[in-house]
Amino acid sequence: MVKLKFFEQKDFPEVSYTLDENQLQYTATAEQALKRIEERKDTLAFPITIFENDEPAGFFVLDFGNDKLELTDNHNSMLLRSFSINPKRQGKGIGKAAMVQVDEFVRENFKDCDEIVLAVNQNNISAYRLYLAVGYQYEGKTRIGRSGPQYLMSKKL
Repeated sequence: MVKLKFFEQKDFPEVSYTLDENQLQYTATAEQALKRIEERKDTLAFPITIFENDEPAGFFVLDFGNDKLELTDNHNSMLLRSFSINPKRQGKGIGKAAMVQVDEFVRENFKDCDEIVLAVNQNNISAYRLYLAVGYQYEGKTRIGRSGPQYLMSKKL
């Protein structure tokens, strides 16, 4: 069973997995994402641990910072970033199950949020298909990210 919980420091050893070169060009590691959050010195980003059967299996960040405004004009939106699943646990549907639960997690914990936005590299076909499968929309908007063109996707809550 897959569950989402706010990241706790005790989760770190299990979410500090190594991503392969291909995955690293598309997403940050948990360590990198947590370091960025710490450097920001604000309280607008929320690291989330993905659990499978009560064991940490993945990680992502829900971010209310101004970066989201590069993807949307909606100030009540949230940017989903740094999504990854431990490579040892990939291919089991954990990522999809986690993404399905993000909506309810956001509704329960962030009452004012009415949209989730994200950017996915155009070459990251599996992630793009995953986001489409769980209800994210691509309406033709793109931007250039650190590893090339990205699709800008959103989901109304």
